[in-house]
Amino acid sequence: MPSQRRSQERKSSSRRGRATKLELVILAAGAIFFAVAIQAFAVKPYMIPSESMLPTLTVGQRVLVDRFSHTFGSDPKLGDVTVFHPPAGALASPGGQCGARGQGPSGGRGLGGKQSCSKPTPERAGKTYVKRVVGMPGDRIEIRAGHVIRNGRRAHEPFAASCAEPVCDLAEIVVAPDSYFLMGDNRDNSNDSRYWGPVPRAWIIGKAVATYWPPGRVGAP
Repeated sequence: MPSQRRSQERKSSSRRGRATKLELVILAAGAIFFAVAIQAFAVKPYMIPSESMLPTLTVGQRVLVDRFSHTFGSDPKLGDVTVFHPPAGALASPGGQCGARGQGPSGGRGLGGKQSCSKPTPERAGKTYVKRVVGMPGDRIEIRAGHVIRNGRRAHEPFAASCAEPVCDLAEIVVAPDSYFLMGDNRDNSNDSRYWGPVPRAWIIGKAVATYWPPGRVGAP
């Protein structure tokens, strides 16, 4: 029966076509799931919004951030260029708000403070910042001419220029347990831990591991 055979072949071909389409849909859904999972837990791109990390990172430069390492792996290390949520006090103006009254370059009144902020405000900000880890939990941190004095010794910071503004000379504070002191490389033009305090470990997202834009600056940050 040729006609019956052709009819069966058409039905079989139709079933195979539907199965192929279903497989494609499943594959596409799986690819989207893994892409979202990678962005959520492993690597995510960020854009540099300000001049606070000059000369290391420029405005508009794109970096890839390893979220997995700090979410499930190791703690931040000295020198890491890091993406994190600052305390809500970082968004206060002018100069940010410290959780300890009278501390920070703002000191509550202009740029009159004599030491960095040692205590952040309790709430976490929703936005993200990019800075460098310069102080670990328990470290004693002083700022002289824009350079970090860590536990009595000047840190090796070839990326940071000297500066002479009031924010560049600040008396020693002690970084709280499970917190990190972060600063921009552009020391006289950076809203950082000097103003609003060390950042709790739980608010740190990950380490910037590579830059991918613009093409002329591709590589490690």
